[in-house]
Amino acid sequence: MRVHELHGKELVMNVAFETRPPLTLVRETSAKKNPVAAGRTRLTSIDLLRGLVMVVMALDHTRDFFAAGGFNPRDVTDPALFLTRWVTHFCAPTFIFLAGISAFLYGQGRSAGNVSRFLLTRGAWLMLIELTVVRFSWSFNVHFNHFVVQVIFAIGASMIALGGLVHLPRWAIAAVGLVMIAGHNLLDGIKAAQFGAAAPVWNFLHQPGHLQLAPGVDLVVLYPLIPWIGVMAAGYALGPVFTRERAARVRELVALGATITVGFVLLRATNLYGDPAPWVMQDNVVGSVLSFINCEKYPPSLLYLAMTLGPALMLLAAIDRVQGPVAGWITTFGRVPFFYYIAHIFLLHALAVLYAWMVVGDFAALIGSMQKPPGYGLGLAGIYAVWFGVVVALYPLCRWFAGVKRRRTEWWWSYL
Repeated sequence: MRVHELHGKELVMNVAFETRPPLTLVRETSAKKNPVAAGRTRLTSIDLLRGLVMVVMALDHTRDFFAAGGFNPRDVTDPALFLTRWVTHFCAPTFIFLAGISAFLYGQGRSAGNVSRFLLTRGAWLMLIELTVVRFSWSFNVHFNHFVVQVIFAIGASMIALGGLVHLPRWAIAAVGLVMIAGHNLLDGIKAAQFGAAAPVWNFLHQPGHLQLAPGVDLVVLYPLIPWIGVMAAGYALGPVFTRERAARVRELVALGATITVGFVLLRATNLYGDPAPWVMQDNVVGSVLSFINCEKYPPSLLYLAMTLGPALMLLAAIDRVQGPVAGWITTFGRVPFFYYIAHIFLLHALAVLYAWMVVGDFAALIGSMQKPPGYGLGLAGIYAVWFGVVVALYPLCRWFAGVKRRRTEWWWSYL
């Protein structure tokens, strides 16, 4: 089955998960003659990187549920906690960028209209899921009085935006992406309050905020859409690289990733532009390095995106032919990311509720609220242990679900 003949079966995040032969069987010589084999190699590497960021993402969410209240994960004086949080910064940018690449691959052989409809419908579905299923998984609150705009909503909105952009030439899509990524920090001085009654529009676009929708009903915008729309558009614009032979593809990914990473170091060193908070020399080298890489995620600054996407591109090149049981294990998660995302939050929250009952005797402590009671919380070693256990526990479930989706042909499976 060719990349462009998936018959609408997959979410853009999940463009390819069909059973493939081991990568040792997909050789570069045959790939030159057989574009199907070449596509397998490329999409396997994308699935592997996607799976890796999904696994790392679960670490951050484990910390959310099991760390004691009151800790600041961006405290540069606590390297272990800081780095536990920092390593997860790679997840959202990489995932959304890969979604753009996958959208391009999905569109090969299809009209712009078909691709646009695909992105619009799935984007709207993800936004709905964020405000219903994902909201409940985080809160266990059956009352629809508190909503949070997080990463799934941002992915859905970015798909909808890309659904409009695909009608433009690729250079124009690239320009939109790069302008959003590189230029949006020029907007940092503009505050939502300046827009009066239209302030919520700016909260959705660029400034996180807490909105009162009605008496007793509120909404927190954690993931403004700029520059996430640009990140997905940039991934889409890079898509043609993944239609080239392996040697050229790897060479271009390494060059681009290295250029972005060096650019991050040079621009960050100047403290001139690219992040709302400058880095500051600390009392020791470790603290200074942590301050240097302590970039803003909400919304993601230019330097935050350069710091994460540059290495991600080089890693994508490095794993282009990686194989073995561990790689296959991680790739399984990358083929069912939507299912994994929902399942891991429900499982983590359920375990946190059980843990609260065991240590503080309050079964309802984390139901309807994330306010952690006194005496609640694990240390970092415990958090890592829970994370590892949850990922291992989810593997057979994700493997089963990938098999089910591979066998089913009903249209609605494309939404799961």
